[in-house]
Amino acid sequence: MIKANVYEVKAKLSEFLDRAAQGERIVICRHNKPVAELRAVEDVRTEPRPVGPLRGRPTFEVPASFFEPMTDDELSLWDGVAATDPLSAAWTSRPVRGATKVAETKGEYGARRRRAARRRP
Repeated sequence: MIKANVYEVKAKLSEFLDRAAQGERIVICRHNKPVAELRAVEDVRTEPRPVGPLRGRPTFEVPASFFEPMTDDELSLWDGVAATDPLSAAWTSRPVRGATKVAETKGEYGARRRRAARRRP
Protein backbone atom coordinates (compact mmCIF):
# COMPACT_ATOMS: atom_id res chain seq x y z
CA MET A 1 0.00 0.00 0.00
CA ILE A 2 1.33 3.41 -1.02
CA LYS A 3 0.31 6.73 0.54
CA ALA A 4 0.44 9.81 -1.67
CA ASN A 5 -0.83 13.35 -1.33
CA VAL A 6 -3.23 14.84 -3.85
CA TYR A 7 -0.67 17.10 -5.53
CA GLU A 8 1.63 14.13 -6.14
CA VAL A 9 -1.18 12.00 -7.60
CA LYS A 10 -2.23 14.85 -9.89
CA ALA A 11 1.33 15.26 -11.12
CA LYS A 12 1.91 11.54 -11.76
CA LEU A 13 -1.59 10.18 -12.38
CA SER A 14 -0.69 7.82 -15.22
CA GLU A 15 2.14 6.31 -13.15
CA PHE A 16 -0.21 5.70 -10.21
CA LEU A 17 -2.84 4.20 -12.55
CA ASP A 18 -0.25 1.76 -13.93
CA ARG A 19 0.75 0.74 -10.41
CA ALA A 20 -2.90 0.27 -9.42
CA ALA A 21 -3.51 -1.87 -12.52
CA GLN A 22 -0.63 -4.11 -11.39
CA GLY A 23 -2.41 -4.73 -8.08
CA GLU A 24 -1.03 -2.07 -5.74
CA ARG A 25 -3.36 -0.04 -3.54
CA ILE A 26 -2.72 3.70 -3.38
CA VAL A 27 -4.21 5.71 -0.52
CA ILE A 28 -4.70 9.34 -1.56
CA CYS A 29 -4.30 11.84 1.28
CA ARG A 30 -5.12 15.48 1.73
CA HIS A 31 -2.84 17.13 4.29
CA ASN A 32 -1.59 13.63 5.22
CA LYS A 33 -5.12 12.43 6.08
CA PRO A 34 -6.53 9.58 3.93
CA VAL A 35 -9.49 10.62 1.76
CA ALA A 36 -9.63 8.06 -1.06
CA GLU A 37 -8.19 4.79 -2.32
CA LEU A 38 -7.03 4.03 -5.85
CA ARG A 39 -7.02 0.35 -6.76
CA ALA A 40 -7.62 -1.90 -9.74
CA VAL A 41 -11.11 -2.95 -10.75
CA GLU A 42 -11.39 -6.59 -9.76
CA ASP A 43 -14.25 -8.01 -11.80
CA VAL A 44 -15.47 -6.51 -15.01
CA ARG A 45 -18.67 -8.05 -16.35
CA THR A 46 -18.23 -9.11 -19.95
CA GLU A 47 -21.46 -11.08 -20.44
CA PRO A 48 -24.82 -9.31 -20.47
CA ARG A 49 -26.94 -9.32 -17.35
CA PRO A 50 -29.60 -12.04 -17.23
CA VAL A 51 -33.16 -11.00 -18.01
CA GLY A 52 -35.92 -12.20 -15.72
CA PRO A 53 -36.62 -12.59 -12.04
CA LEU A 54 -33.75 -12.64 -9.57
CA ARG A 55 -32.61 -16.00 -8.26
CA GLY A 56 -33.92 -16.75 -4.79
CA ARG A 57 -36.68 -14.12 -5.00
CA PRO A 58 -40.39 -14.95 -5.11
CA THR A 59 -42.05 -14.82 -8.52
CA PHE A 60 -45.66 -14.22 -9.41
CA GLU A 61 -47.90 -15.13 -12.29
CA VAL A 62 -49.96 -12.53 -14.13
CA PRO A 63 -53.52 -13.86 -14.44
CA ALA A 64 -55.09 -14.00 -17.89
CA SER A 65 -57.84 -11.63 -16.69
CA PHE A 66 -55.21 -8.88 -16.53
CA PHE A 67 -55.17 -8.72 -20.34
CA GLU A 68 -58.95 -8.68 -20.80
CA PRO A 69 -60.60 -5.39 -21.83
CA MET A 70 -61.92 -3.14 -19.06
CA THR A 71 -65.62 -2.82 -18.38
CA ASP A 72 -67.43 0.42 -19.19
CA ASP A 73 -67.55 1.33 -15.47
CA GLU A 74 -63.78 0.89 -15.14
CA LEU A 75 -63.15 2.93 -18.29
CA SER A 76 -65.34 5.78 -17.03
CA LEU A 77 -63.30 5.87 -13.82
CA TRP A 78 -60.09 6.11 -15.85
CA ASP A 79 -61.57 8.81 -18.08
CA GLY A 80 -62.28 10.97 -15.04
CA VAL A 81 -58.69 10.64 -13.85
CA ALA A 82 -57.22 11.56 -17.24
CA ALA A 83 -58.66 15.05 -17.06
CA THR A 84 -56.75 15.79 -13.84
CA ASP A 85 -53.53 13.89 -14.66
CA PRO A 86 -50.94 16.23 -16.24
CA LEU A 87 -49.14 13.24 -17.80
CA SER A 88 -52.15 12.08 -19.79
CA ALA A 89 -52.85 13.15 -23.38
CA ALA A 90 -56.35 14.34 -22.43
CA TRP A 91 -55.05 16.83 -19.88
CA THR A 92 -55.14 20.50 -20.83
CA SER A 93 -53.77 23.25 -18.67
CA ARG A 94 -56.34 25.67 -17.47
CA PRO A 95 -55.71 29.29 -18.45
CA VAL A 96 -54.83 31.60 -15.58
CA ARG A 97 -57.51 34.19 -15.09
CA GLY A 98 -56.49 37.41 -13.44
CA ALA A 99 -53.42 37.77 -11.31
CA THR A 100 -51.66 34.90 -9.66
CA LYS A 101 -51.57 34.55 -5.88
CA VAL A 102 -48.05 35.94 -5.78
CA ALA A 103 -49.05 39.02 -7.75
CA GLU A 104 -52.13 39.51 -5.58
CA THR A 105 -50.06 39.28 -2.42
CA LYS A 106 -47.48 41.75 -3.70
CA GLY A 107 -50.22 44.12 -4.81
CA GLU A 108 -51.93 44.00 -1.42
CA TYR A 109 -48.61 44.45 0.33
CA GLY A 110 -47.76 47.49 -1.80
CA ALA A 111 -51.19 49.02 -1.17
CA ARG A 112 -50.79 48.56 2.58
CA ARG A 113 -47.38 50.24 2.51
CA ARG A 114 -48.75 53.20 0.55
CA ARG A 115 -51.69 53.64 2.98
CA ALA A 116 -49.34 53.42 5.98
CA ALA A 117 -47.03 56.00 4.42
CA ARG A 118 -49.92 58.43 3.95
CA ARG A 119 -50.92 58.14 7.62
CA ARG A 120 -47.48 59.07 8.93
CA PRO A 121 -47.03 62.77 9.72
